[in-house]
Amino acid sequence: MLKKILKKISFIRISYSLMNAVKNKDSLFKRISFSLDFLRDYSNFKKQKENKNFKLKIEDLYPRIYDKTVETHIDPVYFYQNSWCAKKIFENKPKEHFDVGSDLKMLGIISQFVPTTMVDIRPPTVSLHGLKFVKGDILKLPFLNNSINSLSSICVIEHIGLGRYGDKFDSFGTEKAIEELVRVLAKNGDLYISVPVHEQNKVYFNAHRVFTRNYVLELFSSLKLMEERYIYDNKMFDKYNKEKGFGTGLYYFKKI
Repeated sequence: MLKKILKKISFIRISYSLMNAVKNKDSLFKRISFSLDFLRDYSNFKKQKENKNFKLKIEDLYPRIYDKTVETHIDPVYFYQNSWCAKKIFENKPKEHFDVGSDLKMLGIISQFVPTTMVDIRPPTVSLHGLKFVKGDILKLPFLNNSINSLSSICVIEHIGLGRYGDKFDSFGTEKAIEELVRVLAKNGDLYISVPVHEQNKVYFNAHRVFTRNYVLELFSSLKLMEERYIYDNKMFDKYNKEKGFGTGLYYFKKI
């Protein structure tokens, strides 16, 4: 009863909306600053000539206080690697495509041009024509040897065996995952991979592993390297550059 009464008070409603919007990790100063900025915007908007088709009500406040930025926020790694992978698939025009654990937004787009099956230990609950989901583990893929002509696993294998996504601990998770991807890839089949790269192999528990370029090529030595690209900061490059430090390597392999 008290909660309902409080919700009828404008100040309480506004404060409640702001508390839900402001992230706790921010400093107190930042939270106050964001809140005051929102209140100024709210006050200025109320001064506008009223559009009777859209009534402004306090109970409908929905503060998005982190979106007023000078630049549009984007993750350059996902932007570049997803665009690269989709482009390669469209160029090679497979009859169907299979993926293990990559970004769902990328696969949604690809599936509208090429029938796509996604394998994941946690299959998404969405439904889209052209896109199928199969529950499965990259360490034991539910496919026959040499059966898949077009396969991707973008920004995935570096996580395997670290428990981050509920998978079992396995210090050789990456190596075993690669063995499975190579096993199911058909002769003349195409494989698209991306991983973090640096000057030495590292494991950042429980986020991901980082690889040297040489070790990546060693792990996929049974396949032919068709193309490699590298993302450093906000740009994509054709060649690996040790001097640029940490980056993301994009690799297109073919099984000959």
